[in-house]
Amino acid sequence: MNIYHPPTLQQLAMQGLLRNEALAMSVLDCIPIMLFPPLFEEAFKGRHTKILKAMVAAWPFPCLPVGVLMKTPEVETLQAVLDGIDMLLSQETRPRRWKLQMLDLRNVHQDFWDVWVGREDEAHSEDSGRENQVVNSLHTYALRQPLKVVTDLSLCFHLQEHQTCLLQWAQQRKGSVQLCCLKMQICDFPVETIMAVLDTFQPHYIEELELITIKTLSFPNSIAHCLGQMRNLHKCHLSLNALFVDSAAIEMCLHKLLTQFSNLNSLQHLYLNGVYFSTDNVKQLCRCLMTPLESLSITLCHLSLSDFKFLSQCPRLCQLKHLHLSRVELSTSHPKGLRRLLENVADTLQTLELKRCSLEDSHLSVLLPALSQCSQLTRVNFCDNDFSSAALKDLLQCMANLNQLAVELYPAPLECYNNPCNILVDRFAQLCQELRGIVMAKRQPKTMAFATTICIECCQRCVYDMETKLCPCWQ
Repeated sequence: MNIYHPPTLQQLAMQGLLRNEALAMSVLDCIPIMLFPPLFEEAFKGRHTKILKAMVAAWPFPCLPVGVLMKTPEVETLQAVLDGIDMLLSQETRPRRWKLQMLDLRNVHQDFWDVWVGREDEAHSEDSGRENQVVNSLHTYALRQPLKVVTDLSLCFHLQEHQTCLLQWAQQRKGSVQLCCLKMQICDFPVETIMAVLDTFQPHYIEELELITIKTLSFPNSIAHCLGQMRNLHKCHLSLNALFVDSAAIEMCLHKLLTQFSNLNSLQHLYLNGVYFSTDNVKQLCRCLMTPLESLSITLCHLSLSDFKFLSQCPRLCQLKHLHLSRVELSTSHPKGLRRLLENVADTLQTLELKRCSLEDSHLSVLLPALSQCSQLTRVNFCDNDFSSAALKDLLQCMANLNQLAVELYPAPLECYNNPCNILVDRFAQLCQELRGIVMAKRQPKTMAFATTICIECCQRCVYDMETKLCPCWQ
């Protein structure tokens, strides 16, 4: 039986105001502050653009986190919010309760709306300090600063309609508001538009950058000099997978980008995907890094013995907390370079992924002494490598001594297959149970799994995690 919950007095009051836009706009200066967030959210959902515009201009909190309400960005509601900023800037006398210092267009600060709209389990009357705590957490550093507009931008192939609306508005307001893009993703985007965006949203505010190229190298070449201006950049993702572009052109593009790393004094996390590395590029990377990295992730790359030599000797890579190598061909390079790198970061390394790196038993035996020293590891992933049951036993005896491990992912031993595509199901379950027992003899594993290679028919794996879970083809 459905239980009817009659609307509260507050809900009835809001419904009345939304039905009478003129009345709603005339009483904004005197309605209770606690009514602003729920009324704004309902006006936003109902596309009451006139009320939205007036409420932005009279917003009584330091930050307006409107981005989280824009699940599907719409030009109409975005324009109403921007019009409200214009109304606020044009007023010689600001509203009595006006406090707005930041318009946040990012998908963050859901807690603000949850608290004020009453979606929290605790009643406001029982936790009167909670509201102030949430509001104060919304970038209190922005107080007494020029009005700031903060956003994230994902620029893929062409501008979307709402992005065009924001960019055109921002280009006309550069002198009156502080425009900040904290996270920017660029994928095969027209160079002239990128330069217009970076001229409007200044590069030095960007904290996270992702460059993806699939068809052309024109835009990463053109914005390389802007990379050096991103002095607050914490995370950098480079994915240079340009089709039909020769390796020499990619190497030159990478050289231009890496040269700018010497200006990045805040960089902590570096992700390289599909990047063509020459030994000179690796050497240049190690030389240009200016701060110790916390994370280094390399995917779809070939690293030579010389590359690992430079990486293991780089002083900026001696405090890594996260090292991820995936689909990096290691079978042709001697594992001693990787072992030296692991030895250098043994005191700090927390997560290690060596996934699909063509590692074999001989490589693993070289790495084990270094792995045994990594006492801070909480997560390891060795999946999609070619290890025998004997080699996995040695690995697990080493891992069993690492008490911080919370997630452990291992490949199924080679003895589980009678050919690369055919799994011996019973053998798989038996061997994985025995291997798990090696760890259980010393500690209780939290999350521990053994996985086969991906089935070419259903694109899923068989997994052993205390019990056997077969892919659909083997059920």
